[in-house]
Amino acid sequence: MGRAKRKIIENLEITDIVQEGKGLGRKNDFVVFVKNTIPGDIVDAVVIKNKTNFKEAQPVKFHKFSDYRISPQCKHFDLCGGCKWQNISYENQLKFKQKIVLDAFERIAKVKIDKIFDILPSPNNFFYRNKLEFTFSSRRWLTKDEINTRNNLNANGLGFHLPGMFDRIIDIDECLLQSDLSNKIRNNVKKFAIEQGLNFYDTRNHTGFLRNLIIRNSFATDEYMVILIVGEKNNPDTFKILDFIKQNFEQVKSLYYIENIKTNDNYADLEAVHYFGKEVIEEKIGDFWFQIGPKSFFQTNPVQAGNLYAKALEFAELKGTENVLDLYTGTGTIALFISQKAKKIVGIETIAEAVEDARKNAKLNNIGNAEFITGQVEDILTVKFIKTYGKPEVVFMDPPRAGVHKNAIATLLKAKPQKIIYISCNPATQARDIAMLSSEYSVEKIQSVDMFPQTFHVENIALLKIIEN
Repeated sequence: MGRAKRKIIENLEITDIVQEGKGLGRKNDFVVFVKNTIPGDIVDAVVIKNKTNFKEAQPVKFHKFSDYRISPQCKHFDLCGGCKWQNISYENQLKFKQKIVLDAFERIAKVKIDKIFDILPSPNNFFYRNKLEFTFSSRRWLTKDEINTRNNLNANGLGFHLPGMFDRIIDIDECLLQSDLSNKIRNNVKKFAIEQGLNFYDTRNHTGFLRNLIIRNSFATDEYMVILIVGEKNNPDTFKILDFIKQNFEQVKSLYYIENIKTNDNYADLEAVHYFGKEVIEEKIGDFWFQIGPKSFFQTNPVQAGNLYAKALEFAELKGTENVLDLYTGTGTIALFISQKAKKIVGIETIAEAVEDARKNAKLNNIGNAEFITGQVEDILTVKFIKTYGKPEVVFMDPPRAGVHKNAIATLLKAKPQKIIYISCNPATQARDIAMLSSEYSVEKIQSVDMFPQTFHVENIALLKIIEN
């Protein structure tokens, strides 16, 4: 039996934009969320998910393009899934991001906000990242032009995964997210590997030698770290690639390799072997230095991260006498940034390696009033914990996209710190959590911050204050 024919919604006008950057249209009293559209587009869209009160679709034909659209700068825009808002002017990107935040608070949190600040733009719209991960593949995506002309049909490539296809990558010639040196390193490594006849990884069959290339850089020192991930153990060609990088790129001050013979790309549990140069590179946020290793968790837009933390610190209005709790502290970037304005800081983080980095960075900056604890926030943050470490006057929290665990929220409602500075990369879960806290807290102000230009992602800072009875 053949596959059922999918329904096409014709001449759908996109009138709004919502979470995850999807366009929203309405047809016959139901809502349709359409990928890769923006307000003002008129499309025919095929339904890919049919729910009772809404549908999800993707465009198959554009009858009219929105006036908000511009020509994207990246040559890979049509295929790459990394910068889906490059076809929107930056001014309008900011407007849409702030609207997504405000809509989430209106629909989900349903709380009054005393002060709403305009979104904080990123100083750099392109070339703002300090880390990119690329994938080697023996099955790169061939363009129609390549297939039609039969030119350059070498199937090896180094780039990003094609959206929705685990076994195909887009061969990236130029990425506008990291510095130009990153492009030169990637392109020359790929060229050298092809000239040497080295095997690129086949994700479908889990065979091949070259798997991933990670490039990290510091904006403060202009130093680079490169991590090569290979799919075979004890292969001397590993050092051939590393020596090539060492000899041709003087700004690469640190080289590592990881041998990954697993069937997945997760390398968190694997040893990163130091091969050349420094063991870490250093980055600066505000007045503080941070050491970055091959597997360190760190803000990928460090310049804007400094602005984000400065605004969060401004919201907190610390006097220097407060006990501060930093939930989901990561490598302690927020904790260390605010350390000179607080009496004592305790950070809680799930990932043990991140906690070790936080402790090293505290020592690097001669900070003695910050303590870091490893464990799940919802398990560590209990009434007993509060009694042991003292009631916090101020709590900072910057959770993952899933938001704050309900048990942690329950403990906060019992502890009743005077202020909560809630930083989030997901306005929907932030609004959900704030709704749960609203019985004891009012939202004094919010400040959206653009950490990832050219994408729909947005950070938001909310200041919550205890409601005085």
